[in-house]
Amino acid sequence: MMAAIAIPISEPMIFIPLPFVVALLLVILFVAVVRRDEEAAPNLPFLALILLTALQSVLSGLRWGYGVQAVGLIAPVIAAMVPPLAYAGVSRLVRTSRRPLAGRIALHGLPAVLVLLLVAFWREAIDIALVLVFVGYALAILLLMRPGADALRLAPFEGAVPAYRAIIFAAAALCLSAAFDIFVFLDFISAKGERALALISVGNLAALVVLGIAAAAASRSPAPAEVAEAVPRPDTGEDKETIAAIDALMEARQLYRDANLNLDRLARKAGIPGRQISAAINRTMDKNVSQYVNDYRIAEACRLLSATGKSVTEVMFEVGFQTKSNFNREFRRVTDMTPVAWRQREG
Repeated sequence: MMAAIAIPISEPMIFIPLPFVVALLLVILFVAVVRRDEEAAPNLPFLALILLTALQSVLSGLRWGYGVQAVGLIAPVIAAMVPPLAYAGVSRLVRTSRRPLAGRIALHGLPAVLVLLLVAFWREAIDIALVLVFVGYALAILLLMRPGADALRLAPFEGAVPAYRAIIFAAAALCLSAAFDIFVFLDFISAKGERALALISVGNLAALVVLGIAAAAASRSPAPAEVAEAVPRPDTGEDKETIAAIDALMEARQLYRDANLNLDRLARKAGIPGRQISAAINRTMDKNVSQYVNDYRIAEACRLLSATGKSVTEVMFEVGFQTKSNFNREFRRVTDMTPVAWRQREG
């Protein structure tokens, strides 16, 4: 009699869709941002945006990973809330609004209400509506950023480049998401959705990741850099007077040492409209205000590195920078050297 051979029966593996992994990473990113900014006033729309992108990723996983079709009734409404939150986060760094909070919520809640009505009465138009919402808000964000480096007038000058680039990436992510929505819509028309899952997995998840990371970076509330407001025009007497007044203020009161200095605060201290300051520096010096302020900071840093025994980190904080990455980047922009190399050369 042959001995019975036990054949192990493998237990079914738990399938974890990629969107769930993306959602987990976005939640971890949210926690990291909250801990990073716990001592500063948070940019609530950006924080909400990170959580919303995580929720959207979960809904995508439920629908396309586990076939929960009921999610399709909720996901479009959630998606319609993403662009307004991105715009609200950017606008908090650009300008203050005179419209009451309730009025702003009502205005930017209209896309979600519209999509909710479409879910109830005209589902065929949902995709088109979402594309228009995403592209419309992306264009609105780019319009806010049109002045370039000095657009984020309510944000500190210290973190110029990361925030500006993050905001541009956020606008690009909105456009990317809209583009993949169009591809999915066309796929359902031409191929009955045969490629929809692949398109959504690759495209929209990539857009969610970019959007979440962009919101995390921009939530530091720094200002932009690198883009001039307009084609430089000939200097005017008023421009020279404006720059002379700001130079005098910088040298006498060393405002550049204030890590939270922004264009609005500089304008109040100088008694000159922020737009006038920005335009004068752009036209006369071919740079933005954050670069102008950081030039003062780097000049003072060079002096301290040469004349004192303070560490590079001590010098960084003393002249108004808060992160080594920004300090090193601006130091290299101005001197084409690192702070350590400068000290070694001068020593």
